[in-house]
Amino acid sequence: MHIMLFSSVYGLRPAVTAAADRLRAAGHQVWTPDLYEGQVFDDLEEARAYQDEIGPEGLLKRAVAAAAPHSDQGLVYAGFSLGAAVAQNLALGDGKARGLLLLHGTSDIADNASVDELPVQLHVADPDAFEPHDWLTAWYLRMTRAGADVEVHTYPGAGHLYTDPELPDFDAEAAERTWRSALGFLDSLEPRDPQGS
Repeated sequence: MHIMLFSSVYGLRPAVTAAADRLRAAGHQVWTPDLYEGQVFDDLEEARAYQDEIGPEGLLKRAVAAAAPHSDQGLVYAGFSLGAAVAQNLALGDGKARGLLLLHGTSDIADNASVDELPVQLHVADPDAFEPHDWLTAWYLRMTRAGADVEVHTYPGAGHLYTDPELPDFDAEAAERTWRSALGFLDSLEPRDPQGS
C-alpha cells in the first residue's frame, strides 16, 4: 500500500521514522511529510505553541500539498495524535483513499462527510484525556454514519502517545499489539485498481 504518515504535535521524531521503516519492511511505500519544516520538540507546551503559530488551516494546507502528488495512487492516510487528525481530514476528503489508520487521535467530522465503506482502524489509550469516552462514542457513530467501516482498539493503562519509546507515555506491550494489528489491517486492504474501477 501507499501510506502517507503524519507526525504528532512533537514533529517528525525518531519514532515516526522508525514506524515508517517498520511499514516499509512489511512491503509498503511510506511518505512522512514534515509539516513543521524541520522543527522537532520534546516539550508539549513548546510544540503546541509552534502548532498554534502555523494554525489549523496552515497545517492542513501543508498536508494537502504533501499528499497531492501521490493521491492518484490511492493512499492510506495515517498519523499519530495530531497527525491522526490531519490524516482523518484528508482521508474524508479524498474519494480515492484506500484506508485510514489512526494512532492516538481523531478529529471532528463534518455533517456532510460521506465515504464509500472506507476502512478505518483506530488505536487509542484507555482512558485517554485527549480522547475521552464520550467523544470517542460520538466520533464512532458519526464515522459509521458517514459510511466508514470502523474498528477501534483500546489499550487500558497506556499513556496517550504510547508508541513513542522516547516519551514518558511509552508502553512496549501496547505498542507491539498496536503494530501487529495495524500491519494486519494494512494487509487486508485491497490495492487500488490502476484502471480506477
